Amino acid sequence: MLKAGDKAPDIVLLDQNGKTVELAKFAKKKVLVYFYPKADTPGCTAQSCGLRDVKDRIGRTVIIGISPDKPEKQKKFDEKYELGFTLLADTDNKVAKAYKVWKKKSMYGREYLGIERSAFLIGPDGVILEAWHKVSPKDTPANLLRALGK
Repeated sequence: MLKAGDKAPDIVLLDQNGKTVELAKFAKKKVLVYFYPKADTPGCTAQSCGLRDVKDRIGRTVIIGISPDKPEKQKKFDEKYELGFTLLADTDNKVAKAYKVWKKKSMYGREYLGIERSAFLIGPDGVILEAWHKVSPKDTPANLLRALGK
């Protein structure tokens, strides 16, 4: 598992508008990268809307959401809930694997691979400041505000 003090793996993915976004583009800013299993599901919606609701309190900190959904689905999710921040499509789970959040899960006795809901606060130097694994959707915004001293 990645933890505070580790170098954040690079991210190069398409956003909800089909444009390539690189984590390196946000150098000199703090970035919250959060991973969620599927756009427009109850937990993912609660997590994303919670972050939307605190974004005016986090200064220049950038919010980036990542899921396996295609850019078109990310765009619908963004528009439906007026999220207003970057959502990235990790359709081959390459970034989720790099962040070690692509895990074996089980539901109703069935095992499968999927996203372990997690969030990482990355400093301007690309080093992870905080890592929250198996985070609750409702805790993500509170954890971010606490980490930023807000």
